[in-house]
Amino acid sequence: MIAPSRFYIQNFGCRATQADGAALESLLSGIGLTASEPSSADLVILNTCTVTSAADSDARLAVRRLHRDNPNARILVTGCYAQRAPAELAELPGVEWVVGNSHKSQIPEIVTGAPYHSHLHVGDIFTTNDYLTAVGPLPNRARPNLKIQDGCHNRCSFCIIPSVRGRNRFTPADQIVEQVQRLSDRYPEIVLTGINLGRWGRETGSSLRLADLLRRLLAETGVQRLRLSSVEPMDFSDDLLGLMAESPRIARHVHAPLQSGSDEVLRRMHRKYRPRHYADRILKARAAMPDAAIGADVMTGFPGETEAKFEESRAFIASLPFTYLHVFTYSERPGTPAASMPGAVPMQTRRGRNRVLRELAEAKNREFRVSMLNRTLSVVTLEQPGAALSDNYLPVHIEGWPGPNQMRSVRIGSLDGAGLREQPRPGPMNLPVLTGK
Repeated sequence: MIAPSRFYIQNFGCRATQADGAALESLLSGIGLTASEPSSADLVILNTCTVTSAADSDARLAVRRLHRDNPNARILVTGCYAQRAPAELAELPGVEWVVGNSHKSQIPEIVTGAPYHSHLHVGDIFTTNDYLTAVGPLPNRARPNLKIQDGCHNRCSFCIIPSVRGRNRFTPADQIVEQVQRLSDRYPEIVLTGINLGRWGRETGSSLRLADLLRRLLAETGVQRLRLSSVEPMDFSDDLLGLMAESPRIARHVHAPLQSGSDEVLRRMHRKYRPRHYADRILKARAAMPDAAIGADVMTGFPGETEAKFEESRAFIASLPFTYLHVFTYSERPGTPAASMPGAVPMQTRRGRNRVLRELAEAKNREFRVSMLNRTLSVVTLEQPGAALSDNYLPVHIEGWPGPNQMRSVRIGSLDGAGLREQPRPGPMNLPVLTGK
C-alpha cells in the first residue's frame, strides 16, 4: 500500500468532534502528511456525527460528493456514525476504511500502512487512552477546542451518544496543564470541551472537580482566557460559578442544555433535573455574572409534547435571562427509547414550534446586544478579517483588524446584523472641526 502524502479532514457535529478533528490533523501533520484541499488530497477523512438521522444523511452525501469530485482519493470514515453503523458506511463508494471512535487514535498507523489487524476497525471497548486530546498549533486557526473529557453516563431517552462514545473518562490534570501551556504560547483563548464536560474528574477514587482543574490552569499556565463549552446544568456548582465570576481569565459564558421547560417532558427524556432546579442554576449564574452570555439547547416536538406542554416550555424559557438558544427539532433516532414512545408529534408541528422558539431567542439576543452598546468588551480576533468574539460570546466587527488570535478591548458603538460593531476610533477624517471668529 502506498502511503498518502496529502490529507483533508471534514468534521461534522459538536465541539468534541471538532476537537478530535484538530487533534487528528496535528497527529497526521506530525508524521509528515500535509493538509490540503479535498480536490488535491489523496486521503480524505470524514469525522462524523450521528446525533440525528439528518446528521447521518449529511455524512453519506459528503462521502458521495467527495468520491465523485476526487475519485482517486482514499476515504476514511470515523467518528460517531462510524462507531454506530460501520457496515452501512463501508458499502459506500470510495470508502476504504471505517474507524470507530474506539480506535480513532490509531488512524495515523492505519493510513500509513503500519501493521494492524484489519482495515475495517470496529470496537466497542473504550478506555482512557481511546480518544484524542493532543492539539498542536494549527495555522490560521483561532480559539482551539481542547477535549479533556469523553463519554457519558447519562441515558437520556433521545440520545445515542453513550452508545458511540462510551462511558465517562477524562484526561489527567497534568496532561491538560501541559497542553494548555503549549497552546497558550500561540492562542489567547482556549475552549475546554467534552461530551459531558462537567463530569471531568468524577471517577471512582477521584475527588477532583472541574473547578479544581480550572484553578490549576489559572495558576500554572499563561493562558489569557479559558472558555467552557456546554456543561450540564447541575454541574454548574456554586464553586464553579463563583470561580467563573471572580476570574477575568475565564469567559463570562454559561451554556447549560435545557431540552425542555416542561416537567413532564423532562421526565420522559430521562433528564436528571426539573425546571425549578434548572432555573436555580441559571439565576445564580446571572446574579454572579450580570453581563454573561447564557445559552441553552432546547428541543421541540419530543414524543408526548402536547400544545400545553410546549407552551409550558416556551413560557419557562421566556422567563429566564437567556442571551441565545440552540433550537433543535426532535428527530427519531433508532436504538433509543424515545424512538418507540407513543405521542409522536407531526413534523410540521415540530418545525412550527421550532420557529416560535427561534423568534424568542432572536428577541432575547437583540435585547442583550442592545445592553452592550457604549460598553467596553474584551474580544479575541478570529480568522475572518474584521471578525472577533467577545468574552460574553457576541460576534463583534472591529476596526483595524490585526489578524487572528489577538486579544484587545473595544468599545461597542452599534448593532451589526446579528452581532455588534466597534465604535469608530477618532482620526483625521472624523475629528470635529473647530471654528472661531
